[in-house]
Order: sequence, then C-alpha cells, then structure tokens
Amino acid sequence: MKLYNSMGPNPQIVRTYMAERGITLPQEDIDLMAGANRQAAFLAINPAGQLPALQLDDGSVVTEVTAICEYLDETQPGPRLLGDTPEARAQVRRWTRWADLNICEPLGNGFRFSEGLPVFQDRMRCLPEAAAGLKASAQDKLAWLDDQLAHRDFLAGPDFSMADIFLSAWLAFGAQVGQPLNRELTHVSAWFDRCMARDSAKA
Repeated sequence: MKLYNSMGPNPQIVRTYMAERGITLPQEDIDLMAGANRQAAFLAINPAGQLPALQLDDGSVVTEVTAICEYLDETQPGPRLLGDTPEARAQVRRWTRWADLNICEPLGNGFRFSEGLPVFQDRMRCLPEAAAGLKASAQDKLAWLDDQLAHRDFLAGPDFSMADIFLSAWLAFGAQVGQPLNRELTHVSAWFDRCMARDSAKA
C-alpha cells in the first residue's frame, strides 16, 4: 500500500491514526500549494483532487479520511480505534460524523472563504459572505460539546478513538488559521490537551 500525503488537517488525521496504531506505509507528498493535486498525474489517482488517498496493493484507491482509517482498522493487526464491538463502532462513527458535520466542515469552509480565499477562489466555489457565520456555527457546537465532555475523557466514551483524532486535528488546524480554541470551554480544552499530548499527534 501507499499513502498520498500532503499538508492540512485531513492528511494529519490519517498520519495520527497510523502513528497511534503503529502502522507504517510508504508515502508520497503532493504539493497542495503548487496545485499538484489538480494536475493530471494526481487526478488519475483521485479524480476529486483531494488528499489523502490510499492506494491498495491491487492498485485500487481509497479516499476520504474516515474510509481510509476504517479500511486500515479492519485490515491491520493491533488494537482498533473504531471499536471492537458493533456498539462501540456505532458510537465512534456517530461522534466522528457529528464532529465532521458540525465543527470541522464549517471551520474548514470558514477558513477557505476568508483567510484561505486567495488560494481557494480559483479552485472551488467560495462564498465569502458565509465565512463569519460558518466560523460562529463551529464555535456554537464546540460550546455544546463542552457540556458533553464534562463526565468523560473522550468523545465516544472512556477510550481514545478515531473521533478524537478527527476533531483534534481540525481544531489544531483552526488555531493556525484564525479560529483558536476558546479556552473558556474548560472541558473541551482539557480533552484537546489530552489528545495533543499523545505522541501520535506529532506524526
């Protein structure tokens, strides 16, 4: 297998997941800033032009970070980060999807439509007028999450999981692009610090 890697929170999620599981794969870096992901060579691998992408041994390609991590979770030996039972997997998938839709997606688009506009305006449809509202929406959901984390250490329960990797990577990215974590959210802050203290967060 081979991982096509780049800068940004989505590749970071897969690298963190792999480090947490002790999985090592050959990697090829794609230069996003130079637009290499929109050139024919990479579009032949992933027509959507997005990263990361996992090329399997048979030449087929898996894209989307949750799909990549789920594939690795099911095929590689070691403790699973998506749950060992149907119930545990349901909770991890539930919280991963909730974080993606409610925090990561508006945070990401809030950046693309404002600070990131010079880079993205020629690559995708951008809505600058929506940027402030998207950023505020992400903050609203983080405030809601603060109460949810008052009585547990991680998003999907007592154990660190894919859901924690997904959201913490995006929040770390947010801090770099003008959307820092509100430290008045004490439970979210404590959870975030637990995630970032893990060696895998440096992958």
